[in-house]
Amino acid sequence: MMGHISVLVVDDHSLVRAGFRSILGDEDDIDVVGEAKDGAEAVEAAVRARPDVVLMDIRMARMDGLEATRLITADPRLRATKVIVLTTFDLDEYVFGALKAGASAFLLKGVEPPALIDAVRTVAGGDALLEPSATRRLIEAYVNGEQAASPAGFPLPSTLTAREVEILRLIAAGRTNTEIAEQLFISPLTCKSHVSRILMKLDARDRTQLVVLAYESGLVVPGQTSGLPGAPPQT
Repeated sequence: MMGHISVLVVDDHSLVRAGFRSILGDEDDIDVVGEAKDGAEAVEAAVRARPDVVLMDIRMARMDGLEATRLITADPRLRATKVIVLTTFDLDEYVFGALKAGASAFLLKGVEPPALIDAVRTVAGGDALLEPSATRRLIEAYVNGEQAASPAGFPLPSTLTAREVEILRLIAAGRTNTEIAEQLFISPLTCKSHVSRILMKLDARDRTQLVVLAYESGLVVPGQTSGLPGAPPQT
């Protein structure tokens, strides 16, 4: 079982920060270890506190959340820190840049407390948060734009085995390790080992980045993940 999850809350409104701190602070397994009111403070606080998760607002003075996310995810000292971007609009243009900057998930600011708590736990555990946020739709919209600018995409490394490519495709469809293991008739531990090797070979921080890479490479075509065996229908 995962130990305590440390969280840094970043927002330019003190009431919003207080609200998130109150919601998360009531959970026995979550500790809010700091707050920041802009991106520059966020980077400094992240280096100082080394949180497991950063809740990051986008639009802030001095340094916005996009640049702060890029700096945090690029810092080798913060390799284990995951960023959840908080946005007012579920197709905010800034979110596309945050995807490239290495954000692990996206949540609307009006998210209900249970969903916020679940998101923090999910991302801290290394899983991609594809629902209930609009992350998959954001990824598809983002990749559609990237492919329009550079339709050739990029090839996946030849070091990926056929099994790893198969698992990467299922990760992009939003499957958990347990679901992948059941579908491929392998143990969850074997699946976890495959996922770890895929992360290493693709130099990805987490599963959300794997989803982006699967789309960018053309392995998965936006809007067609429903074609995977056993995939739930897209709505």
